[in-house]
Amino acid sequence: MKITELLSPENIRQGVSFSSKKRLFESIAHFVEEQILAEKGEQACFECLFEREKLGNSGLGNGIAMPKAKIPVTVSDKAIAVFMQLDNPIDYDAFDGKPVDLIFALLIPENQCETYIPVLASLIEKLTDKNVLKQLRSAKSADEIWQVFEITDQSETTFEEVKE
Repeated sequence: MKITELLSPENIRQGVSFSSKKRLFESIAHFVEEQILAEKGEQACFECLFEREKLGNSGLGNGIAMPKAKIPVTVSDKAIAVFMQLDNPIDYDAFDGKPVDLIFALLIPENQCETYIPVLASLIEKLTDKNVLKQLRSAKSADEIWQVFEITDQSETTFEEVKE
C-alpha cells in the first residue's frame, strides 16, 4: 500500500511543537476527532495510542516515530494516518536515544488489524530511508511533504514494475 493511499494532504502538519510525547498523542487524538467527528473519539484515540505505546516504544530510530493503535470501529471504520514534522524534536525514549522530529501516526479499526500487518512493514521501510527522512526534514510546507510521499510512492511503483 502506498503512503498516499493511507495519508491525505489534509492530515499533514508541518512545523508544529509539543513539549512531550503525551502532548503529541493528545494532539493526534484531537486532530483525528476533528476529522471523523466521532463522539468521544478524542479520548478513545488518545487512550488507544497511550496503551499501545506502553507495550513498546514506537520510535523507529533516526528521529522518526510511528505511533499506531487499534481504534474501536465505533470511532472509525477506516484507517487514519497523520504525519507531523515538528519544529523541535521531543524526547521519545526511542531505542537509539535520539529525540523525534517526524511522526507518522496510524490508527487502525480493530476489525482490520490483520489487513495492515504487511502495510506496517512497508511503511517502516519507507519511513526509515535516510533520503526520505532528509527530504521530509527539509520540507518547508505540508505541500512539500506531500510531494515527498508522492515521489516515494512513484519510485515504489517503478520498482514493483521492474520486478514483474
